[in-house]
Amino acid sequence: MKGGFLSFMWRSNWVYEIFTIIAIIALFAIPLILYTAFGNGDDEDSDTSNQSEIIWGVDSASYTDENMYACVTQNFGEPEVWGRYLGDREDVSVGLDSNEVDYLHQNDISILLIYNHVNEAVGYDHGIEHAKQAIQYAKNLGVPEGVALFVDIEPSYPVDSVFIEGWYDQLAESAYYPGIYGVFDGESELDAAYQDMKNDVQQNTIVWSAYPQLEVTTKENAPDYQPQAPDNAMAYGWQYAIDADTCNIDTNLFKSELIDFLW
Repeated sequence: MKGGFLSFMWRSNWVYEIFTIIAIIALFAIPLILYTAFGNGDDEDSDTSNQSEIIWGVDSASYTDENMYACVTQNFGEPEVWGRYLGDREDVSVGLDSNEVDYLHQNDISILLIYNHVNEAVGYDHGIEHAKQAIQYAKNLGVPEGVALFVDIEPSYPVDSVFIEGWYDQLAESAYYPGIYGVFDGESELDAAYQDMKNDVQQNTIVWSAYPQLEVTTKENAPDYQPQAPDNAMAYGWQYAIDADTCNIDTNLFKSELIDFLW
């Protein structure tokens, strides 16, 4: 009887040890199985969440009223961004005013601010002077801090790196953020001037590129986001087509990061 009891106890201990080993293996195996099954999906979700959203918008030299807004939305789609100019420029553009600001904001549109009072983008002091003027226009409109001001440097304008550095330095000391609009095709004067700038200026200036130029489209038929810009640029905007036949607009795509710098 004693031997039978010991034999029973031995078998019981053996069974207990087997179950203990199985439990330990399961304890480590289950998390590994779950990670294998779901871990890659989490990584993919994370990668997707880190990608920029691309948003569609327009810019115009014309005043935005109900008729202009209806023209754009009915013929092209609803823009999330609307580029408008700081101050009037005779025979070129009508400046943004407070009523237009209110109207655009009531329609849930973010405003991209453009300064187009430059003819020669040459010289450091000249860059500072234009930045000061842009800042004053922005202050007069009540533009909040942190909004980017884009200097419009057309392909026909002479430009050098120190002008842009002057523009950058003055804006960096203000409540606003420096931006540049122009043709960055790898061969333009603007491209060369950008490459000659100090590294910190290159890395902290938002670029809105007007190259390459395609056809005007509706929002639904907009191309993939493929602007040409310097490799190290904050290339947050692409004006992919200009001069729509219907409505006085150009069409654009923007990275969602730009929203933080719009009004």
